[in-house]
Amino acid sequence: MPDTLLSAVREQLPIALGGFDPRKGRTGLVIVDEVNGFATVGAGNLAPKVPNDQVSRMVSETDRLARIFEEEGWPILAFLDSHVPGKPEPPYPPHCEMGSGEENLVPALEWLEDARHATLVRKDCINGFVGAIEPDGTNRVVEWVKANRLEALLVVGICTDICVMDFVLTMLSARNHGMMPTLKDIVVYEAGCSTYDLPRSVAEDLRLPSTAAHPQMLTHHLGLYFMASRGAVLAGEVTL
Repeated sequence: MPDTLLSAVREQLPIALGGFDPRKGRTGLVIVDEVNGFATVGAGNLAPKVPNDQVSRMVSETDRLARIFEEEGWPILAFLDSHVPGKPEPPYPPHCEMGSGEENLVPALEWLEDARHATLVRKDCINGFVGAIEPDGTNRVVEWVKANRLEALLVVGICTDICVMDFVLTMLSARNHGMMPTLKDIVVYEAGCSTYDLPRSVAEDLRLPSTAAHPQMLTHHLGLYFMASRGAVLAGEVTL
C-alpha cells in the first residue's frame, strides 16, 4: 500500500496514544485470539505465511504484560478462537477448528493454560462477548469483570480491526448499559495488537476478489480509530 495513502488517512483520521498505568485501579488483562491459527507462521489459512514484525511484537508484548499480571495476582482472560470442524465462519476460510491445533495458544503463551490467575474462554465467533454467552444466558466476561470488581480492561490481541474491535465495541456498549457497574475504562494497547496483511495485488494474484484486500498498517490504524471514536482509550505505553 502506498505510504502516501497511509499518511493521508493518519492525517485525516488521527489517533492519540497515551500512557496507561494498570496499578491506578483494579485492572484485568484481556487477550484476544493469540492462537496458532492467527499468529504462528504457517499454522493455517489465516496465519502469517512468513514472519511478521507486527504480529511478533504483539506476542512479545502480550507475554511481557501477562507475566507481570500473573506475578501480581491480577486477573487475565484469554479468548481462543475455536470452531466446530466443517462450519467455517463466513467470509473466512476454515480456521482454528477444534482438534487442528490452530485453536491453541501460540507457544510463547502456552504457559497461560496453567496460570493461576488466567481464565481461558473458547469462542466460536468473531465477537468474544457473544462467544462468552453460556446456554443459561449468563456471560463469562461479564461475570469475570463483576467477580474481580474491575475498573479497567487492558486489551491486546488479533485482529485489531476484527476480533479485537468487535469485542471492544460491544464491551463499551455493555458498560454504558450498566451491565458491569464497576467498569470505567477499556484500554487498547497499540503495540499489543496486530492484524493480517493482504495487499490488493497479493489478493488478486491469489485469484481472490479485490474486496479481500486487507493492507495491514491501514486496517490496524482504522481499527484503532474506530475503537477510540466509540470511547475506548488508546495506549501507546503501559507503565509497569
